[in-house]
Amino acid sequence: MKKLLLLLTITLTLSCCNKDDDNNTETLPLATQTGAGTFACKVNGQNFIDTSDGYFNCFYQFTGGEYYFSISGEDQDYKNSNLPWSISLGTVHKTISQEETLQLLESTDGNASGVAFFTFSINNSESSSTNSQFTGELTITKLDFTNNIVSGTFWFDIEHPVTGETVEIREGRFDTLFTQ
Repeated sequence: MKKLLLLLTITLTLSCCNKDDDNNTETLPLATQTGAGTFACKVNGQNFIDTSDGYFNCFYQFTGGEYYFSISGEDQDYKNSNLPWSISLGTVHKTISQEETLQLLESTDGNASGVAFFTFSINNSESSSTNSQFTGELTITKLDFTNNIVSGTFWFDIEHPVTGETVEIREGRFDTLFTQ
């Protein structure tokens, strides 16, 4: 009887433990190439999964004689926290192509870059971008102009705008439709 009571107590204790944040228990979406409308990564080991239901802005456009690419994902669960709630990748005056790996550096002509946006309170928001010290990579795994599908993987580091600590963005992937 004591063993049964002990087993019951352990079971109840374990089932009553606080559940981790939903983003920590979900798995990242698979890295697909079908235009699935996904954007996700890990930020300092925490899952960052776009919460906009695939309605994020993604474009690859020829404007003013140059190409521009941009994609952003948002995870509203991280607003007013110490982690970014929005992550963007883009190029300035740079073409992209399938199976190409781009270095994420400063956001200047001819470069690709990554940026993270933080909101600490209703009146306090900041951003941090890749640069010569905090870099990363973006690989375009699919670029389909017939169906307007762009897919890719990414990782990068940034400097936290308040603490100065390195924020690691890893296992990034996106698969969506783009506008031209």
